Amino acid sequence: MAAEDRPQITLITPPAFELEVFPNRLAAVLDAVDIACVRLSLATRDEDTLSRAADACREVAHARDVAIVIDTHILMVERLGLDGVHLLDGARTVRKARKDLGADAIVGAFCGTSRHEGMSAGEAGADYVAFGPIGATTLGDGSQVEFDVFEWWSQVIEVPVIAEGALTAELVAKFGPVTDFFGVGEEIWSTDDAVAALKALIAPLG
Repeated sequence: MAAEDRPQITLITPPAFELEVFPNRLAAVLDAVDIACVRLSLATRDEDTLSRAADACREVAHARDVAIVIDTHILMVERLGLDGVHLLDGARTVRKARKDLGADAIVGAFCGTSRHEGMSAGEAGADYVAFGPIGATTLGDGSQVEFDVFEWWSQVIEVPVIAEGALTAELVAKFGPVTDFFGVGEEIWSTDDAVAALKALIAPLG
């Protein structure tokens, strides 16, 4: 696969992590593999926990000229010096996020398996749309995004698209030609060596 056609990587943090350990793991991955963006994807709703995690990850990412966005919390973006927000409700709040954060902020939208929701998010001003999961999972209702959604999107829509959820090297090989990014998270953080796991996962991209 030609370098200019090769999908880039969005790195998704675990839903919870230890502040004494994770920033070093994140730094090791960013130093070893070319990463386009870090997505802070914590499950907690505790503002202090989120703020401290965001500060630590932002320092690591920005020191390496890597953008960092946060799930959902539009109000925290400017306050914490982040680059944008990753919305989890499809197209619903894209316009508000764009209005609140301005033209320069990154606004992305996770649209599940819905092509229609993705198109609406793009029309509302999203910088990218994410679909997932592309792999088999027992999470949620077990539904997966069909390959032809990405195939159609790559031919018709100019808004960049992210493939994520239950990734395997086989799926990376299959979806590589029809996606702009892969969203990688638990696939590597659940292993002892995140760098090795990521390199193995994206090896099919060449």
